[in-house]
Amino acid sequence: MKQITLSILTLLFFTLSLNAQKTFYTKSGYIGFFSSTPLENIDARNHQVVSFLKTADGSLNFGLLVKSFKFKNALMEEHFNENYAESDKYPKAKFKGKIVNLSDIDFNNNGTYIAKVEGNLTFHGVTNSIKIDNINLTVNGDKLTGKASFKAKPEDYNIEIPSVVRGKIAKEITVNVEIEYSLYKK
Repeated sequence: MKQITLSILTLLFFTLSLNAQKTFYTKSGYIGFFSSTPLENIDARNHQVVSFLKTADGSLNFGLLVKSFKFKNALMEEHFNENYAESDKYPKAKFKGKIVNLSDIDFNNNGTYIAKVEGNLTFHGVTNSIKIDNINLTVNGDKLTGKASFKAKPEDYNIEIPSVVRGKIAKEITVNVEIEYSLYKK
């Protein structure tokens, strides 16, 4: 009898822990960047961001095609792709990281939580480690929304700004991330 009870409890615990492990997914996330300049504001938007978030270990992955960034000014978009991002040579950007304060987030209870993420961002063929400390995660049933903002320097990704326009372009750009995840179903 003890063996049966122990087996049932083990099975119940295993089943509950499997249910607590979720994977969230999107292929229509948003990443944009903005830079205010005396010459002209730079504002690019990409709504084709793919991302996975695994609640079991907090792993977080993002990927996008650089050419999917859209600008209001077609010439600016062309210059971005040809001269700065060199998107034919470096077609993809990605982030691979983890939520480092995973115990502060309850993916099974609706609410808004503050996540801290550390990982590696690859852009223009260069990978740098980054930390983002103020990510808003909102859990609502099988939906998860994430919003974050961080700064990046073009020089950190070996993006050369020609001397003619160097003084007219901000040294840091603001990167905004907005993701609406759904529960991933295999």
